Amino acid sequence: MKRLLILSGKGGTGKTTTAASFIHFAKAKAFADCDIDAPNLLLVSEQHNKPEETVFYGSEKAVIDPALCVGCGLCAEHCRFDALRCMDGIYQVNEFACEGCGVCEYLCPQKAVHMVEDQAGTQALYQDDTVFSTAILKMGRGNSGKLVSAVKLALLKNAPECDLAVFDGSPGIGCPVIASISGMDLILVVAEPSLSGISDLERLIRSAEVFQTGIAVCVNKWDASPENTRAIEEFCQSHHLPFVGKIPYDKTASAAINAGKSVAELDCPARTALLEVYQNTMQLLDLS
Repeated sequence: MKRLLILSGKGGTGKTTTAASFIHFAKAKAFADCDIDAPNLLLVSEQHNKPEETVFYGSEKAVIDPALCVGCGLCAEHCRFDALRCMDGIYQVNEFACEGCGVCEYLCPQKAVHMVEDQAGTQALYQDDTVFSTAILKMGRGNSGKLVSAVKLALLKNAPECDLAVFDGSPGIGCPVIASISGMDLILVVAEPSLSGISDLERLIRSAEVFQTGIAVCVNKWDASPENTRAIEEFCQSHHLPFVGKIPYDKTASAAINAGKSVAELDCPARTALLEVYQNTMQLLDLS
């Protein structure tokens, strides 16, 4: 099974739109949404079955037993993250500020503080004729890389025999992206034809090259700036990266996305261009 990861240097470039179209074109049986901060692939994947949900636990966080706390303030005095506040003589923990260092538990003379496993997110696995793995990270949690790895593992453990698995990654170059890249056969980067988009592309390419994974590039809304699109093509040529196509700005596509549909279901210029990008990408994976 070949594994294709679709990434972008920033949010809003059309990464998930491209991923959804590829899933439709390939009639993919296995796909995952690794953008755990904003998992939107579900909106266009038409899942009808109830998912198998799993709570994902990250690092520990402090919890104070109000029945034991005497309000001495030692915990707050020594908390370097300013995560403790006194309310009516009893100290409470701000779960978003607590980093789980355990100093408060160590210092508390009343043994009122305990470290407990923190729910960092929720995984969901949809299984029918297809297998779709996704998750959402709880706000303010820092276990994104581990959760992405769990999403990938759940898909690969349950995926049926098939030629292609499509992974919709996170934007940028942070922990979710790094966790997404490992084990992939090819990365398709969806670029934006702007100066910031070119900078984001270059930064993402530098990060992805460390993993020695195949990389290809396409441009979405290329006609918004033909000059910057040419600059991206020249960048790909100079770095020996396959340039697999460019997609025009298409109001029909925007309307479809807003309606929760895949662009691949329409008859429009964006769909035609995406199909060409898909076919060129499949050639790189030896799946054409």
